[in-house]
Amino acid sequence: MIASSHKVRIFAASDPVDFRKGHEGLAALVQSHLRQKPFDGSVYVFRSKRAERLKMIYWDGSVLVMTYKRLEANSFT
Repeated sequence: MIASSHKVRIFAASDPVDFRKGHEGLAALVQSHLRQKPFDGSVYVFRSKRAERLKMIYWDGSVLVMTYKRLEANSFT
């Protein structure tokens, strides 16, 4: 569970990432491309190439947590 407060910063990568990356790979992207510290309590959001999946990582104070979400297409036909 993400404990949110008004002080949580959320960063979203604009370019798609390789979704084979795990915790360490995404943390390395946070440092190298976003120029942020992955262990600062912020939430970092990454998208897949087709933008149908999201991964988020955040530091909860003891471990780096990664969540994964598969987005469903809405059918309005």
